[in-house]
Amino acid sequence: MKKALVIGSGAGGAMAARMLSATFDVTVLEEGRSFRPLPISLDVLTKVRRTGLFVDPRMIQWVMPNMRIDQGADMVMVYGRGVGGTTTLATGNAVRADQGLRRLGIDLDEEFDALHRELPITTDHERFWSPITRRTFSVMTELGMDPTPMPKFLRTQQCARCGHCSIGCPTRAKWDARELLDGLRVVTGCRVTHLELGDGRARRVHARMGLRHVTFDADLIVVAAGGMGTPDILRRSGIPCQSSLFVDPVLCVAAPMPGVRQDRQLLMPFVSRREWYIISPYMDWLSFFFHYKWNHSRSDMVSLMVKLADVEQGDVQHRHMLKSLTPLDYERLRTGVWECRDILERMGAKQESVVMGILNAGHPGGMLPLSSADASTLHPSVLPDNVYVCDASLLPQSLGLPPMLTIMALAKRIAKVVQG
Repeated sequence: MKKALVIGSGAGGAMAARMLSATFDVTVLEEGRSFRPLPISLDVLTKVRRTGLFVDPRMIQWVMPNMRIDQGADMVMVYGRGVGGTTTLATGNAVRADQGLRRLGIDLDEEFDALHRELPITTDHERFWSPITRRTFSVMTELGMDPTPMPKFLRTQQCARCGHCSIGCPTRAKWDARELLDGLRVVTGCRVTHLELGDGRARRVHARMGLRHVTFDADLIVVAAGGMGTPDILRRSGIPCQSSLFVDPVLCVAAPMPGVRQDRQLLMPFVSRREWYIISPYMDWLSFFFHYKWNHSRSDMVSLMVKLADVEQGDVQHRHMLKSLTPLDYERLRTGVWECRDILERMGAKQESVVMGILNAGHPGGMLPLSSADASTLHPSVLPDNVYVCDASLLPQSLGLPPMLTIMALAKRIAKVVQG
């Protein structure tokens, strides 16, 4: 049986590995370790927060080693490093976001249909919404914002409604990509440095495991190290990428409302799609712990997320984000903030009490964008014949939407192409 190496175990890598395992002997190389949810109670962390010791968002990595924080010029990048990739820290949104791919002639209807059959995707959580969630939904409906329940990768009956979606679901009610890896060979603590190329093919993979240099040979190599990792691996291998990074920036707008307990609710239970961004209820733990203005009890805050489809302009070097928002990005973001302020004030918040969160991002991609010429092969011409990319790096435009479902649909199609 031919051998396949999959670099990265997130949404794209895990799905590709599962699909390819039908015809290949698959090994998954993962830089991180097994995922662990937040090991300390939020009550303890809240007490420490009051001391003023939490001064830098990167400190969260001390208690969440699978969470990586990269400090950029005007925002921070948050992503996962470990088995399951960022899916273990995502809020489990199963929304289709393939508009840019469809414009290139890439039709993934079959793959999306298959994912809905195979995975626990539901909006059944609506019946468990709390009064504050229902109130927010009602106000946004009255404003003509057309909010709709968010499809979730979720086993609703197992959900504890603890609000821990983005710091590790304690009951495994939230589905993540680790489930695709069951029974597959996963090598952890393995940081791929580059591919060794020759005669139009990749001959082997070079990596570091601790202080050791190791190599792996394979007939097929799938690079799925995410929008931050894949460009670095490709460039170190002599494969060019574009300076077209998008990150889907997030800014939360919050206000105190005593006793509402939004912190005990499913994150992003519904969504309003605007022209350039989405708005959704979201308890922003990063801002709660590290932004000095978020100084109310977590049970007494209501927070709304603005997630922006940003201009595809930026770069990654050595896993570091080189990107600033453009004037157009800021203009669109301000419009979203104004809408959030209006919602909160209609819910009873005082204008002077509204606070902004930490500008952050979590959906890097776009540095090896597919073109219409790649519609049938999903294989950019700069790649060696036996190398495929299988993550958000392929997406041709920013989404302003959670990309997890779309990345997995793309991975399914790529696996089919490879297997003929």
